Amino acid sequence: MTKPDYSLEDAALAQGFLRIAGVDEVGRGPLAGPVTAAAVVLDISAIPEGLNDSKKLSLRKREELEGKILTAGQVSVAHASVEEIDTLNILRASHLAMERAVAALDPAPDYLLIDGNLIPKGLSLPAEAVVKGDAKSVSIAAASIIAKQVRDRVMVDLAQQFPGYGWEKNAGYPSKQHREALVDLGVTPHHRRSFKPVHNILYQE
Repeated sequence: MTKPDYSLEDAALAQGFLRIAGVDEVGRGPLAGPVTAAAVVLDISAIPEGLNDSKKLSLRKREELEGKILTAGQVSVAHASVEEIDTLNILRASHLAMERAVAALDPAPDYLLIDGNLIPKGLSLPAEAVVKGDAKSVSIAAASIIAKQVRDRVMVDLAQQFPGYGWEKNAGYPSKQHREALVDLGVTPHHRRSFKPVHNILYQE
């Protein structure tokens, strides 16, 4: 199994770029909560060991790496809200979160490695879309870890306000408990009304 490395960053450095940011988002699939993106510029002299796609790492490992990334890199995080997801659609909202995360980096990067097959339209910097980028680039992997850690904490906080949906465990994804709670407890302000399971409950005939 291949692990992410610094080869994409090295290629950008060879072209004369100096500050390469990895960008990734989490939270496209959940029925509730925001979509969250992170942008990370790693210090080439202090890249944490063990960076990988956040989905392949345990919570304990993500927590350990999160601390190292925050210490050894420059990090920004941004969200797109449930309202923006429902108004724009989830793809555009996830791109909006990415654009916000990049805009919040100071000093600004001069090259972007974006997870996925599309470069968000609102980004004017030189950029490269990398399919399965969190398994190829350490910078994108770092961004995936930060984004997941931040979004999971948001969902834990929301779970305390709206108990019963299991958001502290399922992060808003459509687990059995979450789907059953939607039927039993109803739709909250944090549910994505444009997503079919939520929409069907709201507009039952």
